[in-house]
Amino acid sequence: MRLLILGGTEFVGRAVAEAALRRDWEVTVFHRGRHEAPAGVRVLHGDRVAPGGLKALAEGEWDIVVDTWSAAPSAVQETARLLADRVGRYAYVSSRSVYAWPPAAGLDENGPLVAGAAAGAEATDYARDKRGGELAVTEAFGPERSLLVRAGLIIGPWENVGRLPWWLNRVARGGPVPAPGPRDLPVQYVDVRDLAQWTLDASEQGLAGPYNLVSPPGHTTMGELLESCVRVTGSDAELRWLDAETIAAAGVEPWTDLPVWIPRGELYDAIHDADVSKALAAGLRCRPVQETVADTWAWLSGLGGSAPQRTDRSPVGLSPDQESALLARS
Repeated sequence: MRLLILGGTEFVGRAVAEAALRRDWEVTVFHRGRHEAPAGVRVLHGDRVAPGGLKALAEGEWDIVVDTWSAAPSAVQETARLLADRVGRYAYVSSRSVYAWPPAAGLDENGPLVAGAAAGAEATDYARDKRGGELAVTEAFGPERSLLVRAGLIIGPWENVGRLPWWLNRVARGGPVPAPGPRDLPVQYVDVRDLAQWTLDASEQGLAGPYNLVSPPGHTTMGELLESCVRVTGSDAELRWLDAETIAAAGVEPWTDLPVWIPRGELYDAIHDADVSKALAAGLRCRPVQETVADTWAWLSGLGGSAPQRTDRSPVGLSPDQESALLARS
């Protein structure tokens, strides 16, 4: 198979490239040259938002294109139109953020979608940008050749958002660690490598349309996630479990100050309670959380503990003052 990845050097794009190379596919990555591409790929350079930035894609044919773009939908529209006659299928890594707020618990792919998105729009907000990207792909390739991968929380090696790396580094330092509970609170996420594997399988099989892509409900819990961090780092960390009311009283925010964690409620339903039966029926397999945590720690350790950070995302995690305030309440 001939695969074109728009990106291919960071996190999701890199995982897709690595997975395709293991299949002995012919892989081309199109990127701006800011990061080193995986060994074994063909490299094309260009900037999708610069005048003439798609020149390197003016020629060539591929069976599949995978796109992870999350800014202006107009960039997806221009690229998709350019490739429509020379690529078999378009897989767009979208997001569950495309659903209208607030999404109901257990929402499947038929849920209402965010309003105001357009295929040719400039950047607005994450939800409308991702939905606009979906519209751009479907407009150019038609619904039968468009795969819309609506991912949830993504973690694993190469993470450049900082959620699991923050927990691993904090646990590795040892001592008492504020642990947001309850311990048995279910958490939905997808290992980036499982996302990559499924996306390539689904594209090769000719699947089309939207798929929620995240682990099934009950795949893991906050307890299993954080206790795995303690085991793989070998630290003397002591997890001090705190309830949502105590955390809120300390002025600490879920998701940003305490990555991954969200207390039950409207936001929890949106992030950690998706219906993924369609993707499971289409072959989604999710590795154990212990494997994801261990492999992420091995990768992070190889970087000296300093994970890459996307420039368009703010760093996550507790400040020392916030941690002290929480521990005083534990």
